[in-house]
Amino acid sequence: MRRNGTNMNRKEEIIMATLELAAEKGLGSVSMNMIADKVGIKKPSLYNHFVSKEEIVQAMYEYLREQAKGKSQIKMMDYSTIFAGKTALEILRQMVGGYVRMNQQEQMMMFYKVIYSERCIQPMVAKIMAEETERMILATKQLFYAMEIHKILHFQDADMSAVSFAMTVHGLMDYGLDKQTGKYEAADRKKDLMDEYLKWFCEENAVERNREDTEQRV
Repeated sequence: MRRNGTNMNRKEEIIMATLELAAEKGLGSVSMNMIADKVGIKKPSLYNHFVSKEEIVQAMYEYLREQAKGKSQIKMMDYSTIFAGKTALEILRQMVGGYVRMNQQEQMMMFYKVIYSERCIQPMVAKIMAEETERMILATKQLFYAMEIHKILHFQDADMSAVSFAMTVHGLMDYGLDKQTGKYEAADRKKDLMDEYLKWFCEENAVERNREDTEQRV
């Protein structure tokens, strides 16, 4: 099976057809009949692959995420290699930049635009958004544990620092998407808020700064 010039299996074709319909009509307005018609198969054949629209949406998220990771060249983490010869700021720029690039892939952007408008009314969509946030928090915790062990940064509470960091990065990404979609120009257009935040975060959690604070308390 070929779609848009690329080889796709039937499940992938169903996923992409659903994404296109959702982007055009809104996810809540898309039915299994519409998906089957878009793919060019009978509705019973569609149920051979997915039992519900919710299952298609969940599969869509997993499929697009893996595709975006591949295109962004995100691989298993080898922290010793990632950290070698880099400052804390360089490491965070690399890690956050990779995550941002993954989520800015064209199909992922389309997917997020669809589900952002549905998250308050579609339980499956809300679940997907919660899962993505949990994944980022967990990945950030693992990164911060490694940075602590390698004495690159120091945290009073690595777990809560990871939650705060992940939620702030998510918020700044949403802000950037809103500006882009709304064609909004901020008052200070030259300032990169994400990079300013990363600089501040590294300064606040520098090993030397935390050592001095500890000595002063003693």
